[in-house]
Amino acid sequence: MAHNVEIKARIPSVEAFLPRAAALATEGPSEIEQDDTFFRCETGRLKLRDFLNGSAELIFYRRSNQLGPTESFYLRSATSTPSILRESLSLAYGQVGRVIKHRTLFLVGRTRVHLDRVKGLGHFLELEVVLGENEPLEVGLREADELMRRLGIEPRQLVGEAYVELLNEGGV
Repeated sequence: MAHNVEIKARIPSVEAFLPRAAALATEGPSEIEQDDTFFRCETGRLKLRDFLNGSAELIFYRRSNQLGPTESFYLRSATSTPSILRESLSLAYGQVGRVIKHRTLFLVGRTRVHLDRVKGLGHFLELEVVLGENEPLEVGLREADELMRRLGIEPRQLVGEAYVELLNEGGV
């Protein structure tokens, strides 16, 4: 299974972080609309990510809810029929929530920097340091810590839960 190191942080506004991310970026920005539907799953999280352009991905992932850089394991499978797949998975497993967001994506080397406007929650920054198959976790943790420092992310801004969990808790 592929793996990466992730962090999530609340930010005052995407607009305030655009210049910071752009100054460090090797690629971007790309603007992406996403409609994520989450399904019941006992062994991790299962979501259908609809890009609202006829393409989508089914994503299974495992990540603990902790503040700061966290390892995540994931599998992705593309689909061109998101509405049929959403209906099938909803009938089979049941939905646990839906997250609608606008994402501005930058790449800083191999790290994906997401500036997210999440409906019902506000503005967030996510980092995903993509690791090689046998690459040690410690390398990704160091890269995430360094990029957090360079972007000015403070520990008090970190969030451990997934967006769907925050929405289900009432947007806390």
